Amino acid sequence: MTTLITIRGNSGSGKTTLALALQKKLGPNYLLISQDMIRREMLYVKDGPKTPAISLLTTLLLYGKDNCPFIILEGILNASWYAPLFEVATTTFSTNLFAYYYDLPFIETFRRHQTKSTASDFGEPEMKRWWTEKDLVPQLHETILTAKLSLDQTLELIWQDLAQTTDTIEL
Repeated sequence: MTTLITIRGNSGSGKTTLALALQKKLGPNYLLISQDMIRREMLYVKDGPKTPAISLLTTLLLYGKDNCPFIILEGILNASWYAPLFEVATTTFSTNLFAYYYDLPFIETFRRHQTKSTASDFGEPEMKRWWTEKDLVPQLHETILTAKLSLDQTLELIWQDLAQTTDTIEL
């Protein structure tokens, strides 16, 4: 049975870094779906209500369900805009869904953004415009990730969660 792991949060919170580290720790044949990759690079569309990215993200979730033991879905994934995607996720992966949300202060996300190689692509004004406070998805029952957790601690937290419900993970 396929397990879905969602990693959400505001721009600059560390979602992509965590998702890539988790994918590497899990090993080959685990699907990583990045909202930015789908929306910005594959479809080249703006984010917002009724974005065409929802359809492709949904298709990729269903592909992963049939072909991969683990799927990692990461992105800002605004709770209201992506509600149809979350509906599919909760009905399709109901018992094998682990959800995490980076709840960081704006200043921390901006600090983290400044350490990225793409920091010059956009700055503080854009990040403030995109900012959404505590954009939780109630049906996902997201575990809150704070600035106090290092990348290694966050990986370990997710690893322990996965180990409790699947025999695919070896500690």
